[in-house]
Amino acid sequence: MIKTILITGTSSGIGRAIATYFSERNWNVAATMRKPDKETELQHLKNIKLYPLDVVDQNSIQTAINDIIKDFDKIDVVVNNAGYGAVGIFEKSEHKDIQKQFDVNVFGLMNVTRYILPHFRKNHNGTIINITSVGGRITFPLYSVYHGTKWAVEGFAEALQFELKPFNIKVKNVEPGAIKTDFYDRSQELFQNPEIADYDDYEKITFANTQKAGKDAPGPEIVAKTVYKAANSKSFKLRYPVGPSAGLFLMLRKLIPLSWFTKMVSSVVERGYDKQ
Repeated sequence: MIKTILITGTSSGIGRAIATYFSERNWNVAATMRKPDKETELQHLKNIKLYPLDVVDQNSIQTAINDIIKDFDKIDVVVNNAGYGAVGIFEKSEHKDIQKQFDVNVFGLMNVTRYILPHFRKNHNGTIINITSVGGRITFPLYSVYHGTKWAVEGFAEALQFELKPFNIKVKNVEPGAIKTDFYDRSQELFQNPEIADYDDYEKITFANTQKAGKDAPGPEIVAKTVYKAANSKSFKLRYPVGPSAGLFLMLRKLIPLSWFTKMVSSVVERGYDKQ
């Protein structure tokens, strides 16, 4: 029987790569995005059908899930991919910036998860895959709010797995390191406050260093391959780091004292900044 996967945030980047990868492997793909009427490519691929879904609009989530079940009879896997990065100096942020970041990256993910659970419980089967980040377990400067959302999702998923295991529902976190997508461009929002200038030199240098990591990174296909592995796994393994940098950073974070790890991060991300 052909399986069906629901993916949020498929208009670009990792979400689009996942949709394409699963389509090529003969899965039914419910590719969701806020404005599917503007999409011109995905709907022409085999086994892909587009649905409007905004993770901050609970009515759109319920409608999309109902329509997908009506079209494909069953949903086997949900990939919580929709998200973006609100980055920059924390003092420059405003309440609305932080609220929006958590609304999309955390509460939106929880909304989709909550609405799919009755279907998974009924079937006594299902897999929830969250696209988190290596930044859900380690941190870098300028990403305090973004990290807050990813750490929240990591904790949420780690606890949720206990509740869902009796129903044979698997929870999996795919944790990419730096990936070359529009996350470092269109999918980032930089906090702006011209009245606060004291951080300007620090922000300019650290932001340039972090952007370089994205430009030198592998493409989103590497994430799609890991999601495919997680979706087909019969195990209840929770975490799937993606990319050599992710595995290395997470291993070092476990093995060395936090003070050493912090200095290591500083030496890379703050390179070129005169702290004097």
